[in-house]
Amino acid sequence: MTSATQSGASGGKPSKMSLTTQIMLAMVGGLILGVIFNKIGSDFINTHIVGGLFAMIGKMFVNALKMLVVPLVFFSLICGVTGIGDIRILGRVGGKSFALYLTTTAIAIAVAILLASLIGPGKGFVMDGVDTSGVTGREAPTVWDVFAAIVPTNPVAAFANGEMLQIIFYTVILGVAVLMLGAKSKGFVEASEYMNEVMMKVVGIVMAFAPIGVFCLIAKTFTEQGIELFIPVLAYVVTLVLALFAHLFVTLMIMLKLMSGLNPITFMRKIRPAQIFAFSTASSNATIPVTLRCVTERIGVNNSVGSFCVPFGATINMDGTAIMQGVATVFLANVYGIDLGLGGYITVIAMAVLASIGTAGVPGVGLVMLTMVLGQVGLPIEGIALILGVDRLMDMIRTAVNITGDAVVTSIVAKSEGKVDMAIFNDPDAGVMTLDDLDIDEAAEAELAQYAKPH
Repeated sequence: MTSATQSGASGGKPSKMSLTTQIMLAMVGGLILGVIFNKIGSDFINTHIVGGLFAMIGKMFVNALKMLVVPLVFFSLICGVTGIGDIRILGRVGGKSFALYLTTTAIAIAVAILLASLIGPGKGFVMDGVDTSGVTGREAPTVWDVFAAIVPTNPVAAFANGEMLQIIFYTVILGVAVLMLGAKSKGFVEASEYMNEVMMKVVGIVMAFAPIGVFCLIAKTFTEQGIELFIPVLAYVVTLVLALFAHLFVTLMIMLKLMSGLNPITFMRKIRPAQIFAFSTASSNATIPVTLRCVTERIGVNNSVGSFCVPFGATINMDGTAIMQGVATVFLANVYGIDLGLGGYITVIAMAVLASIGTAGVPGVGLVMLTMVLGQVGLPIEGIALILGVDRLMDMIRTAVNITGDAVVTSIVAKSEGKVDMAIFNDPDAGVMTLDDLDIDEAAEAELAQYAKPH
């Protein structure tokens, strides 16, 4: 029972709406205000309110989320590895996660290419007036380079730069070493568990400001982008959204039901807060704290599995981004009148899966990955300019798909290991947060008072 429910039952202050509801209202309000500001087109509004105040608050909120990622991943992963307790089980969990993440990414882009081929976006598109200046490509890394880069040369630098795969690799190795030391590691494990609890409390504090941050982010996006940008590339946008939704509501939910037996409707309802955060921030990494909290406290996945699979997925699982690459490749092939053929599409699928490994889960990274894919199949890199205008909004949707894929794979792996608490999963109120959840209860106040007394 949440504190909000308790206070309402005891006749105290009335219950507050859930944080998810507040965020959704903020999102709608930001969208409406953004469209209005875009129509007004005032220099003062664009410069001082949108480009100034909204941009500042939105960036502060995203930075606050990113601030949590590295310490949260480190301490939760240490607790996860030590919580599993058996190196063989850890290897089994890691192997299942890796295989499932690559499988969902390959399925995602295959579905996207098939759907795009049927709809045919880009046919008859006129290139006149499209500015392709400043669009540069990026050389695709070899598979050997990708896997070699997983091992950090300097762990401190990896932590400082937020290199998630390197952080995960180092932390898992450290956790394995802790397990091998046995009883000698008791103090370190207890300290890590305490710091993990502290970080989850910090997550709650940052999330209390989420409605304000989301409102500013959405308002800024729609003020700057408007609705008009969708018209020239409407076929691309419609195809991409259809492919994203097909993967989200069909492919992933079928996998969840068949491989775990969990109810997809209940699952979608419980992962919604993380989807909203992902949509608002367009960053899988920034959403890690929220995704981890939803997976463990709302869905009931044991932290020993969730703390490993969620950050791992945010790094290598790019279902939504892979879908964008598939649709964009077909769109640009149609625009330039180039027939890629079966071999070309197989190359696109392989490149998208490869590029997803070790690619940072940050806004706009999909375009960087797309330059690699286009270069491999011989399509002009300059064609990316056609979709630049709408990419930010599309990025928001595909990030929500990315983190849903993370949660689905995490739940499947956890269920296969018997690490899902079905009582939590079936409880609609489990893990629901309101702002009252940040209040200090009487026991905590009494404990703090002891430290405040002079000794």
